[in-house]
Amino acid sequence: MDIVFSKWVFAFSLSCCLIFSIALSVEGLHGNSKVRGVNLGGWLVIEGWIKPSLFDGIRNGDMLVQIKSVTLEKYVCAESGGGTDVSVTRDVASSWETFSLWRVSESEFQFRTSQGQFLTCDGEGCVVSATAKSPSTPETFEIERNNDSRVHIKLKSGTYLQATLGNQLTSDYPGMPGWDDNAATFEMAIVANNLHGDYQLANGYGHERAKEVLKRHRNTFITIEDFNFLYRHGINTVRIPVGWWIAFDPDPPAPFIGGSLEALDNALSWAEAYNIKCIIDLHAAPGSQNGMEHSASRDGTTDWPASDYISQTLDVIDFLASRYAKHPALLGIELLNEPSAATVPLDILVPYYKQGYQIVRKYSPTAYVIVCQRIGNADPLELYQANIGLHNIVVDLHYYNLFDTFFVNMSTVDNILFIYKSREAQLQALNNANGPLVFIGEWVNEWNVTSGTQKDYQDFGGAQLEVYNAASFGVF
Repeated sequence: MDIVFSKWVFAFSLSCCLIFSIALSVEGLHGNSKVRGVNLGGWLVIEGWIKPSLFDGIRNGDMLVQIKSVTLEKYVCAESGGGTDVSVTRDVASSWETFSLWRVSESEFQFRTSQGQFLTCDGEGCVVSATAKSPSTPETFEIERNNDSRVHIKLKSGTYLQATLGNQLTSDYPGMPGWDDNAATFEMAIVANNLHGDYQLANGYGHERAKEVLKRHRNTFITIEDFNFLYRHGINTVRIPVGWWIAFDPDPPAPFIGGSLEALDNALSWAEAYNIKCIIDLHAAPGSQNGMEHSASRDGTTDWPASDYISQTLDVIDFLASRYAKHPALLGIELLNEPSAATVPLDILVPYYKQGYQIVRKYSPTAYVIVCQRIGNADPLELYQANIGLHNIVVDLHYYNLFDTFFVNMSTVDNILFIYKSREAQLQALNNANGPLVFIGEWVNEWNVTSGTQKDYQDFGGAQLEVYNAASFGVF
C-alpha cells in the first residue's frame, strides 16, 4: 500500500512541478494560461476504490448471487434470462442463473434477472416466475441466513419458498424449515460485489445512517485548505463530479442523500477566494450512462438511453446552469462523464449534447460546454464532426493504460512509446481540426506493468505530461 501510494504522490508532484507551455489562452483564466487542474473525485460522487472505508458498516449490500437447492443440487434459473418461468434445473450456473440482489432493508431483497425482470410471487402457493418489469411487494422477499452460505427465502407473509421435485420454485413449504437438507434450504453464493457507489452506500446503510456517513465525508474529504494547497501549487482549475440527484437537494429521490448542493456551493466560494476556476461535471446521470459505480449504477446496467432519463438529465443541466452560470468561479459545465460506446448510441448522445449546449447558452454566452468522449471503442473525431455548438466547446478525452486489455502484455518501453506514437499524433490531429478545443480530463500514472521501477514510473508520468500538455484547452 505504501509503495502504491508513493507512486500516486510522485505523479501528482510531477504534475505540479511541470511548467506548462502556453499555446493559447482559455477565456476566464488569469495570466493567459490553459487549464492546469485536478479532479475532486470521490467527494460528491462516491467511488469505493477511493475511500473503501465508507462501506465498512454495511451488512448485506447489493450484489450478484447464484442460488442452489441443497436437495435437488440444482441452480435456480430464470429461463431465457428473464421474462418467463423460473426453474430449478441447472447443474452449472451462468448468466441465467445469476441475479442482482437489490437490497430493500437488512433482511428484505428483490432479485433481478440478467435481462432486467424481477422474480415475483403473488402469494402463498404461487409458482415463482421472472416476469415483473418493476419491483413492489410481490417482488420483495426476506432472506434468512445461518452461519454459512445457507439461506431461506420467504414471502413477506411468512411463507417459505421451496424447490419442488418438479423443478419449480414455489411458496408452499409447510412450517418452518431447519438448516438440514430440506426443500426450503438453498446455498447462496456471492458472485460479485464490485459496485461501491452512491446507490450502494445510501441503500446499504439506509437513509438516516447514510446521511450521517455522507455528511461526515463531505465535510472532511475536501475542505477550504485543499483549495489553499492547490492555489499554492499553481493549480488554476478543479473539475467537480456531481450526481443528478443534486438538482433535488435537500430531499432527492430515495435512496440518495441530500447535502451535495451545499458542498458544491462551498466549493465555488472557496475557489473564488483562491482565484481557482471550476468545471462542474455531471458524473452520474439518471439511469446510469455506463453501468459503473461512479455513475451511481444500481446493478451494472446502463438505462440512461431509455425512457425519460435524457429529458431528466437535461433538467439537471438546466438547474446547474441557472444556478452557477453567473458565478465568478465557474469556467464550464461538462454535460456527461464517460458515456459508454457499447450502450449509448451516438445518435442518442449527440442530440443530448446539442440540447445541453443550448441550455447552458441560455444562461451564459461564455461558459465552456464540455462534452466527453464515449469510453470504449469510439473515436473522438465523432464529436468533432457533430457540430454540437459554435462557441467555447471542449471535447474531454480520458487517457488510461490501466483499464484496457490492449495494454496488458505491453512492456514499460511499449507503454511509453504508445504515448508518443499514438496519443501525441491524435492530439496533434484534434488540435488542428476545425472544431472544439481538446481537454485531457482524466489520466493516471498507473498501468498493467507489474515490475515497474520508480524510474519506470517517472518516465511514464513524464511522457504523459509532456504529450498531454499539447491539449489546446489543458490537462487535469
